[in-house]
Amino acid sequence: MTGAALKSDTQDIVLEEVFPHAPETIWKALTWGDLIARWMMAPAGFEAVEGTHFTFTTTPSGEWDGVIHCQVLQVIPNQRLAYAWKGGHAGNSGYGSPLDTVVTWVLTKAEGGTRIRLVHSGFVLPRNDTAYQNMSNGWKKVVRNLDAVAAEQEGTKSLH
Repeated sequence: MTGAALKSDTQDIVLEEVFPHAPETIWKALTWGDLIARWMMAPAGFEAVEGTHFTFTTTPSGEWDGVIHCQVLQVIPNQRLAYAWKGGHAGNSGYGSPLDTVVTWVLTKAEGGTRIRLVHSGFVLPRNDTAYQNMSNGWKKVVRNLDAVAAEQEGTKSLH
């Protein structure tokens, strides 16, 4: 297969928003485990250190135990966080099928706040079609939750 043919078989989820928070505030919400638990899922073993392995746990399906295995790939404080996102089981089709993807958060200063760009890349179609569809909607909700948690952090900071 050519590179072009391989590219047509993968799909990425890309979301971009501008939030009225400082990059440092959003970074804190992206990298503190107790805050991550409030806008997404509780991570086990997370540290914003390249090479760190951690997990999230969600609803199991078939032969998949519901554990998402992650590894921090890149950390540029207040700018970029990337981690591998792997889960599923070869015995499953649809929800819980094998998933080997990367989640990348990019923060850039914007007028009135910070531009957040989320890219969840590497969905292999059609195998990951269910995950792609579910997570396309799910990430929209997660990003809204991230905004709310960041707003609370800025509110807390301003009270001190």
